[in-house]
Amino acid sequence: MALPQPKLDKLAALTAGLALPKSGWAAPARADAMSRLAAMGLPDKRDEYWRYTDPTPLTTAVAPFAAVFDAGDETPLFDAIDRVKLVFVDGIFDAAASDDLTLSGIEIDLLSRVAALDIHWARDSYGVLECRGQLPVARPLAALNTAFATEGVLIRVSAKVTKPVALIYLHKSDGSDVKLHHCIKVEQGAQLSLLENGPAAARFNSVLEVDVADGARFHHIRAQGRDHARHAATHIFARLGNGSAFKSFTLTANGALTRNEAVIDLDGDDAAAHVAGAAVGDGQFLHDDTVFITHTGQRCESRQVFKKVLKNGAVGVFQGKILVKQGAQKTDGYQISQSLMLDDDSQFLAKPELEIYADDVKCSHGSTSGAIDDTALFYLRSRGVPLKDAQSLLVLAFLAEAISEIEDDAIAEDIRLRLDGWLSRHGR
Repeated sequence: MALPQPKLDKLAALTAGLALPKSGWAAPARADAMSRLAAMGLPDKRDEYWRYTDPTPLTTAVAPFAAVFDAGDETPLFDAIDRVKLVFVDGIFDAAASDDLTLSGIEIDLLSRVAALDIHWARDSYGVLECRGQLPVARPLAALNTAFATEGVLIRVSAKVTKPVALIYLHKSDGSDVKLHHCIKVEQGAQLSLLENGPAAARFNSVLEVDVADGARFHHIRAQGRDHARHAATHIFARLGNGSAFKSFTLTANGALTRNEAVIDLDGDDAAAHVAGAAVGDGQFLHDDTVFITHTGQRCESRQVFKKVLKNGAVGVFQGKILVKQGAQKTDGYQISQSLMLDDDSQFLAKPELEIYADDVKCSHGSTSGAIDDTALFYLRSRGVPLKDAQSLLVLAFLAEAISEIEDDAIAEDIRLRLDGWLSRHGR
């Protein structure tokens, strides 16, 4: 079926100034992604999975203006952690600010440095999980990224890596339009922790493809920068082997529009996938978590835990699905999405889904929205806790279930402190 003319025009306008790299090992994947994008077109609000979020700022030919946020003297997140740092400034790798990329048990390359080669291990990974994740729901912004991204990290892990790898995204230009594509292959029995933080750009489109082999573990913690006017569309595509584990947590504060998508396939038996997020927004803020988890293997576990704190007209969106395929017996699927409204002007829009084709499963989902509990607030006030401190304690308690998905206690405590600081600055 031919695309409607408005979709054709929008796609032509966005890609007119983009050059599709046509050489090197990634060229076939890029051409395939461009073909898929041409068939899908760019998203609009009439698409089922964009009905709550207007994608226009993510699809215009020119990135919306976003003033650079000044955090003052605040210590950068994860700064106290011993890690291997890779710094990107408006999508360009900053070698001087980055660490030596040599580390035992891991191979790290930059897409920009190896893309011209004829052969690279990432040839069998780049765009593969993204392509697979296009069904049954089209994700055209991810296909756009695969076609045109020229930077990103390619990581192959062969052992239990002692240090986390940290991707640090700095935003220095108020009109920057950045696409980063990361491929991570965690081989059998290996283990990696990946940290991401920073706003990255005025408009940011990222894809993270993670292949977790049998018995391997991948732990991901991401904090999206506090730039008030930034726009971002991020995508995680993951495949899990037998007995493997995948955990991802995202903290989002501020931002005009943030759309975080996660597409997780539990292919192997006895695998576990946990995806969680905490979002806090004040004013012109729209935050969208869209998650699709597919159970194919037996005795697998998945958890989706998303909490949003909204005030002054902020909008939160959650679209989460658990698909249990025929034969995926003993599945344990859990999904919860909740919002805490700090006033009457904000909105929370939720679409939880279960689709089950196996008969021996345990699956649940729930979604709630409400205000701070007056009884709990009265109890704290009656014990001498000042009003603002009491409100802050209750907000942090609300977010606790999502934060508890972080395995590292030091990182979890740092996240709590950052959230408490946000509450202080925004008057609870």
